[in-house]
Amino acid sequence: MRTPYDVILAPIISEKSMDDAANKKYTFKVATDATKFDIKAAVEAAFDVEVVRVNTSNYDGKLKRQGKYVGRTASYKKAIVEISENSKPIAFFEGL
Repeated sequence: MRTPYDVILAPIISEKSMDDAANKKYTFKVATDATKFDIKAAVEAAFDVEVVRVNTSNYDGKLKRQGKYVGRTASYKKAIVEISENSKPIAFFEGL
């Protein structure tokens, strides 16, 4: 059985995500095999909020090279989670 922290890997902190946090939309890096239902359940369990909508995006790793060696950075999945108006804000994003 997966815990919420197996699904939610890390918050994504950027200017756009901080602007969205004011509108109760929070951005997380999530497991690549997680579904929208998994993400919703994990956020509700971890932060004790009510999730209204989950949008996801898959990102391929960027091509990088060091001299003659070529490789890729890791691929990841991003989720933008919108919580309801009557839910309390997620405390982690408040202090940033």
